[in-house]
Amino acid sequence: MSVAVRPMTTDEFLAWEERQEFRWEFDGFAPVAMTGGTATHARVQRNIIAALAPRLRGSPCEVYTSDLKIRLAHSIRYPDAFVACTPVLGTATYVTEPVVVFEVLSESTASTGHYIENQEYRATPSIQRYIMLEQVFVSATVFARADEDWVGHVLGTDAIVDMPEIGISVPLTEFYEGIDFSAPAQD
Repeated sequence: MSVAVRPMTTDEFLAWEERQEFRWEFDGFAPVAMTGGTATHARVQRNIIAALAPRLRGSPCEVYTSDLKIRLAHSIRYPDAFVACTPVLGTATYVTEPVVVFEVLSESTASTGHYIENQEYRATPSIQRYIMLEQVFVSATVFARADEDWVGHVLGTDAIVDMPEIGISVPLTEFYEGIDFSAPAQD
C-alpha cells in the first residue's frame, strides 16, 4: 500500500516516517506499508541472528534485525537482517554502509526481493553480499560482488554460505534450524 499523493525525497520520507505509528519502507517515490510475516519467516530471521551474532563476536562487524533500516541511494529498506562493519551510534535509526544483507522471501515479497531490492543493493557499493532465503524449503539465492560483476548462485540443503567480507561461513541448514517443512501450511 502506498500513501503519498506526490513523490517524496528520502529526507521527506524519513521525517514523515518518524511521525507514523507503523513502519514503512520507501521505494524512492512513496512510502510502502510493511506487512506482517509468518511464524516460519520469524524463525528464519531469528536463526540468522543466532547464527551470525556469536561468529561476529570480537570483530568490528555487528548483525542487526529489521528493527533498524538501511538508507540506500534513493530508497529506505528494512531487511530481515544485515551486517554492518562500521560503528553505528545507539541513537541511529538507519545505517548507510551495510556489508551483507539478508531477506527472507515470501510469495508477496519474492518479486521485490529478486528484482527491485537486488538492483538497489547492487547499486550500493558497501553491500558485498545479498542473501535471499526461501521460507518454504531450504534454499538461498546469493548475490556477491566479483570485481565489477554481481554474481548470483542458488544454494541447496548441503551448502555452506560463505561470507568472506565478514570473515565467517554458516551451513545453510543453520538458518532453518527448528523448522518442520513437512507440517501442513496454515492459512
